[in-house]
Amino acid sequence: TPVVVQLLVFYYVIFPLIGLKIPAVNVCVLVFGLNSGAYVSEIMRGGIMSVDSGQMEAARAVGLSYGVSMIKVVVPQAVKNILPTLGNEFIALIKETSVVSFVGAADLYVAFNYIGTNSYEFMVPYLVMALIYIVLVMGIALLIRIMERSLRKSDRRN
Repeated sequence: TPVVVQLLVFYYVIFPLIGLKIPAVNVCVLVFGLNSGAYVSEIMRGGIMSVDSGQMEAARAVGLSYGVSMIKVVVPQAVKNILPTLGNEFIALIKETSVVSFVGAADLYVAFNYIGTNSYEFMVPYLVMALIYIVLVMGIALLIRIMERSLRKSDRRN
């Protein structure tokens, strides 16, 4: 389901039904955490499954425990595989947070809409808001690219 629907259901249906009055920001953190957590866990699972099973067998054959094998052998290889997808998920999460004003939480839209309402000039505040989102997204994309490049260097050493 779309995150905005989940947000509205949690804030206006679930919590009022059980008699809880929770601040909008807390509901937003919970909903985005649950929503993104589901995607990230599936990304992690896929990354771990993409590592050749022989890697785990080799680690276990040299006497490593299951936990140590996962931490030292499988997960580092999985991280290389999931990094682009994980970066895309973080970028999507930043974009999705623009809907928090639906439940009364303040975000960039609310702040810049307030500025536009007081100045009767909406174009400049909205362009600044768009620029902030672009800088955030491009920054994360650049960070992911740098991390991918450094992880690729370790592959070339062999």
